[in-house]
Amino acid sequence: MLLAIKWARSNNNHGFIASWPQFGAPAGLFLANLAVLIFSWISGDQFLVWGWRIPFLLSIVMVGVGLWIRLGILETPVFRRVLEENRVARAPIIEVFRKQPKEIALTALLRLAEQSPGYIFNAFIFTYGTQVLGASRDLLLTGLITTTALGFIWAPIAGALSDKIGRRQMYIIGCIFVAIFTFVYFAMLDTRNPTLIFIAVALSFIPVMTMYGPEAALIAEAFTPRLRYSGASIGYQLASIIAGGPAPFISTWLFATYNSTVPIGIYVVVCAIISIIATAMLPDYTNKDISTEAHYEEPL
Repeated sequence: MLLAIKWARSNNNHGFIASWPQFGAPAGLFLANLAVLIFSWISGDQFLVWGWRIPFLLSIVMVGVGLWIRLGILETPVFRRVLEENRVARAPIIEVFRKQPKEIALTALLRLAEQSPGYIFNAFIFTYGTQVLGASRDLLLTGLITTTALGFIWAPIAGALSDKIGRRQMYIIGCIFVAIFTFVYFAMLDTRNPTLIFIAVALSFIPVMTMYGPEAALIAEAFTPRLRYSGASIGYQLASIIAGGPAPFISTWLFATYNSTVPIGIYVVVCAIISIIATAMLPDYTNKDISTEAHYEEPL
């Protein structure tokens, strides 16, 4: 996402351009779920014994492809200018924590509303769907394949919309969307009707991608050029630790404790409220020049 923004020729389409790398996550999940579905059909009852291992091992191919692409990308004009002006931070991680700690914290917190339901919709659904609802694994996988396909279509659209209405506004809309949708999602699942289960799963990534599309530009634009990579990366990955990873476990505990999906919905609402507050506090540089230090609050 950072490379996409830095190569942009205009300040008016950062949201759209930065959303294309975001396209990779739902596209990758699409391919992963498709591979799992195929080997689920092939292995049948032996899926948990050996069927899952084959798509897992095949993923090494994607690692090689990603490495080959990254090694072939040239440094961006903005970074080359930083090199030429001898402004490269010697210890960027330490410096970004010292000079932009607020942006790091807000970046991690604003992703709560995207990460938590994202992992619930993509991971917790298998436990809940198969063990509680009695839905077939293949039905859930088909729904996930559909939602990831819709997700990688919607992500760049959401990014483009953020160029029009503002990065923060678009992200907050996504927070509200996912908070409401989570209750609708579980209500449809709890009917145990296969058609409604499929529709719920198939639509589940739309509210998530409403945030995921513009968040790349929103986060990257918050950091000064020479600390942008470190700051955005740290804040971005911290969210996986505090939000994404724990979400399926928290959801499982909530359901086991209360025997209801309502507390899970409330959990997502709390995450959404925190994200809205964090987003409102983060600087919004929509359609502004972010190639220099001049527009940041603290000159470096």
